[in-house]
Amino acid sequence: MGLVLSGLSVFLEVHHAAYQGKAIGLLANQASVGPDYRHALELLDERMPGAVRKVFSPQHGFVGDKQDNMIESEHGALRDGRPVYSLYANTRQPDAGMLKGLDIFLVDLVDVGTRVYTFAQTVFLALKACSQCGVEMVVCDRPNPIGGLEIEGNILDDDCQSFVGLAPTPMRHSLTLGELAIFFNSRLDKPAALTVIPLSGWKRSMYFKDTGLNWVMPSPNMPDPATAWLYPGAVIWEGTNVSEGRGTTRPFHLMGAPYIDSELLASDLKKLKLPGLALRKASFLPTFNKWAGRLCHGLELYPLDQTFKPYLTALSILGVILKRWPEEFKLKDPPYEYDYETRPLDLILGRRGLFEALRSGVSALELTNSFAGELAKFKREIQTVKLYPD
Repeated sequence: MGLVLSGLSVFLEVHHAAYQGKAIGLLANQASVGPDYRHALELLDERMPGAVRKVFSPQHGFVGDKQDNMIESEHGALRDGRPVYSLYANTRQPDAGMLKGLDIFLVDLVDVGTRVYTFAQTVFLALKACSQCGVEMVVCDRPNPIGGLEIEGNILDDDCQSFVGLAPTPMRHSLTLGELAIFFNSRLDKPAALTVIPLSGWKRSMYFKDTGLNWVMPSPNMPDPATAWLYPGAVIWEGTNVSEGRGTTRPFHLMGAPYIDSELLASDLKKLKLPGLALRKASFLPTFNKWAGRLCHGLELYPLDQTFKPYLTALSILGVILKRWPEEFKLKDPPYEYDYETRPLDLILGRRGLFEALRSGVSALELTNSFAGELAKFKREIQTVKLYPD
């Protein structure tokens, strides 16, 4: 066994007996595994025969087969006939019919510590539904793979709420999914009955490599923990015509576009002396998504240590691009994650006007420093939801 036990392992070893005789709905996907890579559903069926009556899946589907944003999964069934309800389909919140007959809505998902990762929004909406239907939510917690200490970014503004942000958190929030659930629940007018099964042995200073747990990619473009480390910054390219490396084997590590000069971009970025970052000039040919079949030029990024700041890094790169290639660079138009009116980049950044500030010449460092007050307030707010020591 590793240094850390997941909430799933703790539930199966310690808490399952308290839920015997309860009808369970399981929210999970392909990354919901135990220490031997056996799936949560298999382990629960073995330990609690007949308990899991229904299965629910987040974005990308129960087996993680859907590649991109707004590619929906259909409802389906397991081989034994149990229903599988997609919460990334015609609805993103379980309805009363889906929850009918359930006592427990059990969550076992791998989150990646970034506000825009949609699994957190799925849990938020499921909490609301559980509250309305009188179903208890139980979250089997898992580590924040990018640590539980560092926080980055502005707090989400209300007018930028969407399926990539439903609660006032920063881009890199430092919480586990269980802690997020507590935070979300505290903001509901009618909180749900919520139990979090904590991790055993996890400390906030730990990154995923320190846990001894097995990594299974929770979504098709999150192949390893290093990708999660880059994601709080690299995700901004989804709102632009810069490739975030989808369609390559290095999503979110690679970024670029046909119009970028790698030499100039690398030279300008190195002058900024960004912490914890190594980079190399890179060219790549996406096989799908933006610039599919077109040679892109840009960078491959390498986080070196815990001083690395993914959000500052990405905004700094964006600032260079806006200065060097202002005519070629474009923002993507809506829709983005079911919002058909707001600019995708504003939804991702969680605040209108940040892009305009960068375009006017405000540096990424000035911009991120301006968030200090709101982040200090957020740090105070989350003291009551933290379950783990530093």
